[in-house]
Amino acid sequence: MVKFVDEELVKIRKEVLDMWTLVYEQVKAVCESIPTSDKEKAWDVLIREKRVNASELKLDCDVEDFLVLYNPVAIDMRFALAMLKINTDLERIGDFAENIARFIIRQNGEPIDPELLKRIRFQEMTDGVLDMLVTSRLALEKEDLSMANSLFEKDNLLDEINSGVTDVLTEYAKEHPDKVAFCIDFKSVFLRLERTGDHITNMAEEVVFYIDAEVLKHSSDKSKMQMAIASKMKEGQN
Repeated sequence: MVKFVDEELVKIRKEVLDMWTLVYEQVKAVCESIPTSDKEKAWDVLIREKRVNASELKLDCDVEDFLVLYNPVAIDMRFALAMLKINTDLERIGDFAENIARFIIRQNGEPIDPELLKRIRFQEMTDGVLDMLVTSRLALEKEDLSMANSLFEKDNLLDEINSGVTDVLTEYAKEHPDKVAFCIDFKSVFLRLERTGDHITNMAEEVVFYIDAEVLKHSSDKSKMQMAIASKMKEGQN
């Protein structure tokens, strides 16, 4: 019985990590496509979205079957529940990538003004999102609390950048009246990137829950969360 449980856990973990990689590639593709309005790459993202949805459905079924067939307890139960929630977050991130791809396809094919991208801190935003996706995956793969914990601070940077986007786009629209509609549409891209960061921190919370049975959801003070996790890690080293 233990052998079968271990085999199922290994299979589910692999499916989650594969889903993570697929979603990362979707987000990376749209982030690379935006500056040049690369419609071909954006269409590829839309086509692959079907794989993301199929992976989510299969993973949901596999985790539910595991819960029903093996009635897991303790860490195995936490793992299964965490994977269900992470799967949902990954699917939502995939949806954001799809929406951004549709933004790219709506454009006229001309590259976006490099000066605007610099003012809006576009590269910093996309690098931050991709870094968070990589770090969150590694946190699960290595069962590393410090990596998971680091994501809360990384998300603050995305929030900061997003909070300044409206003012920059408003000024740009005043300078280029013919770009008003574009600026309104472009703001939605940053909203989705910022929401991607939120979902990544959700996944970090689930990694912490799985490893350490610490429930971080709905906590109002992230700094206290970080201190609590650091304290537990220090206790484990002593």
